[in-house]
Amino acid sequence: MIESFLVSLFGEEREIRVYLPSNGQDKKYPVLYMHDGQNVFGNEEAIGGVALELDKYLEKNDMELIVVAIDQKPGERVNEYCPWINGEYTTKLLGKPSSEGGKGKEYVEFIVNELKPLIDLKYSTDPGETYMAGISLGALVTTYAACTYPHIFKRIAGLSSGFYRNQEEIEQLLKTADLSQLEKIYLDCGTKEGGEKLAKPFLETNKAVFEIIRQKGIAAELKVVEGAEHNYQTFKKRIPEVISYLLS
Repeated sequence: MIESFLVSLFGEEREIRVYLPSNGQDKKYPVLYMHDGQNVFGNEEAIGGVALELDKYLEKNDMELIVVAIDQKPGERVNEYCPWINGEYTTKLLGKPSSEGGKGKEYVEFIVNELKPLIDLKYSTDPGETYMAGISLGALVTTYAACTYPHIFKRIAGLSSGFYRNQEEIEQLLKTADLSQLEKIYLDCGTKEGGEKLAKPFLETNKAVFEIIRQKGIAAELKVVEGAEHNYQTFKKRIPEVISYLLS
């Protein structure tokens, strides 16, 4: 079952979609927070017309997990999912400077200080089992959230992570953050992300981040997906493995 309600985020109404297990409220469930909410469940409202259809997978496999999907605001995605303003690496990779980004910190604080308390009050959650997953820039802000609130987001996943928008800053944060409370991290990346020009550096940025995580001794996995491009057709195929990894 999927419920939805509106919250105030950045001074405007934003839809929150919540998947609830069908086996009732007789126990406390772990909660997975996800970004790009329009593309998490059904195709009907999905940006680009293709969604993960995560609810179908969870129902079919009777998985005991609450999923909270936060809608993106079209046109503001780079700003809201980048904790820092795009830096020199972005300029190098895109061939032009970008002044986007910088709202990601406030976005994560909204999840921690406003949305999570509301979800824990409203639903049958296990507040100590809170996870987060995201795609592309959603994976960047997910990794940032784990670094800044590792006692909350103990398990995270990033598909085709767009670290390059804040490459310098996220690497430095990972190096300095105390991540000892993190239980597991899943990352994956295709070999054809972003087309011929971006594919190699895109994969290299993911490998650089993973190496920092690996050196910290955290249970982590980086899966390189041969031939995978940067689109929801490929993300949808991989999401079952991601969920299984987080819950195992």
